[in-house]
Amino acid sequence: MSTVNANLTYNYKVVRQFAIMTVVWGIVGMAMGVLIAAQLVWPSLNLDLPFTHFGRLRPLHTNAVIFGFGGSALFATSYYVVQRTCQARLISDGLAAFTFWGWQAIIVAAAITLPMGLTTSKEYAELEWPIDIAIAVVWVTYALVFFGTIMKRSTPHIYVANWFYGAFIITVAALHIGNNMALPATAFKSYSAYAGVTDAMMQWWYGHNAVGFFLTAGFLGMMYYFVPKQANRPVYSYRLSIVHFWALIATYVWAGGHHLHYSALPDWAQTAGMVMSLILLAPSWGGMINGMMTLSGAWHKLRTDPILRFLVVSLSFYGMSTFEGPMMSIKTVNALSHNTDWTIGHVHSGALGWVAMISIGAVYHLIPKLWGLQAMYSTALINVHFWLATVGTVLYIVAMWVNGIMQGLMWRAVNEDGTLTYSFVEALEASYPGYFVRFLGGVIFLSGMLIMAYNVYMTVRQKEAVAADSAAAQAA
Repeated sequence: MSTVNANLTYNYKVVRQFAIMTVVWGIVGMAMGVLIAAQLVWPSLNLDLPFTHFGRLRPLHTNAVIFGFGGSALFATSYYVVQRTCQARLISDGLAAFTFWGWQAIIVAAAITLPMGLTTSKEYAELEWPIDIAIAVVWVTYALVFFGTIMKRSTPHIYVANWFYGAFIITVAALHIGNNMALPATAFKSYSAYAGVTDAMMQWWYGHNAVGFFLTAGFLGMMYYFVPKQANRPVYSYRLSIVHFWALIATYVWAGGHHLHYSALPDWAQTAGMVMSLILLAPSWGGMINGMMTLSGAWHKLRTDPILRFLVVSLSFYGMSTFEGPMMSIKTVNALSHNTDWTIGHVHSGALGWVAMISIGAVYHLIPKLWGLQAMYSTALINVHFWLATVGTVLYIVAMWVNGIMQGLMWRAVNEDGTLTYSFVEALEASYPGYFVRFLGGVIFLSGMLIMAYNVYMTVRQKEAVAADSAAAQAA
């Protein structure tokens, strides 16, 4: 920002709270992921208890990582970015505090109910109806705070990062409320308001766009602020960022049908999902190229700045996973990949490589600023974390790629008389080494998160660390 009102104060308390919980939920969610990965290598780790069964812990892992870790990162960065770019304090400190405590209560409720087996069984929407209502209330409050702050802005322009954050907030509200319409039967049991194939279509309209808006549009808002900030360079093409925005939101919402290839979903809907997924490659790569080209004239900074490395490598994974997704949506490719570990590898190239890495980079950028410091406690530890995150992600996704393609080929192999060449158990046995490598990759990634927690703790406990809430203190 060129000129800043030195008397202006921002609400960074809620940003600090969400930033810390990003790290906390990251460790909790990823530790759960490592545990369930270990259960596929050593099944006895299920402990023969219903609460520790893979089928109950797996949705806890996805909810803790997506909504606990990812959600906290989105709340923290959106509240920070909207204040900075609008030069206006959040419209209501009370409502902002409500979103923090409400969101944490929802994640804790998930951690209690999911191991108890209280679930709708809908992917990424497993939480039962009372928690769904709480999510809707917190989310609408979030929208009021975010858009209310934009309305009271002191700048005429709405920076493009806020466009992405705004689209993510509006669309996630529509997705969540639309897909979770249900008829309560008891205090923690409900039945979907939709039946059969309509329920499946609604679920994957929600499920894929939870990826498209919660895990993509929101984090693109993060990218459009923190990459230029950390590189100290202007966005490569502001015009491209606007084209990227409108093309992305116009096409993403139509792509969910590709999750239902070869199902009872009408064939035209499956094909439409495939076609829109292929079209989606263009805006996705437009955004990735825009982020990469922002480093023009600043590539040398990657040698000394591990935070920038996190942000740039996240863009590489974004480009890779948004190429892989459209390719996997092609019906003939999907016939090989569907229900295999290839899908798991694809999801985690996006989740670990894109979402986690850009979140980690953004938090490392934020923490010193929020506590009035020049830098994190240890740049060397950030560097170690970067390499652990990168190696862990690569091990994970390569193991799942190899497993997935092998499984797809083994499942469809037939003898001359038309009988299956391999049993399912033989395919499972062949997958065992890949499951171990996946577990190893998860352990390495989690160890990086533990190092981050130590680095953040040592940063905020320094005697010169203070709450930095004034615009003047943040002018840098």
